Amino acid sequence: MFRIGLLSDTHGFFDPRIADHFSGCDEIWHAGDIGDPGVADRLEEIATLVAVYGNIDGTSIRARFPRQQRCSREGLDIWMIHIGGYPGNYASAVKPTIFQNPPGLFISGHSHILKIMPDKKHGLLHMNPGAAGKIGMHQVRTLVRFVISRGRVGDVDVIELGPRTTL
Repeated sequence: MFRIGLLSDTHGFFDPRIADHFSGCDEIWHAGDIGDPGVADRLEEIATLVAVYGNIDGTSIRARFPRQQRCSREGLDIWMIHIGGYPGNYASAVKPTIFQNPPGLFISGHSHILKIMPDKKHGLLHMNPGAAGKIGMHQVRTLVRFVISRGRVGDVDVIELGPRTTL
């Protein structure tokens, strides 16, 4: 069993409660728009960080993290990219891969909209953890925590950190 803490769109803001929510996780995955290398540093103090850069990330973040990650955990094929869309509305850059070589778990950020939904047509689960930062149009800052065991996602918890405008 592998425990994952998933977040996106911090835009340079680190809520100290993330440490409590992600303690005990084997890895933390950040789906882009980290915003400040200090956020990545703080996440790495909690657990191993697997991240991709997003459209607002500067050269220091882009030098540290790739545009996309394709990996496997517990027999599950995972693909993470910042701008990816969601089932029925995938970004044009990801469509060929989704259609020809879909992962079991597809993770994206960018929209600031929490979305966890199956794509039955392509046999995958899509996750967008929403936004953990204070910048954007979202109303509530969110995180996701889940486990991967024997090639399947389970025990999915959505964590609300509170309104975007307050700590």
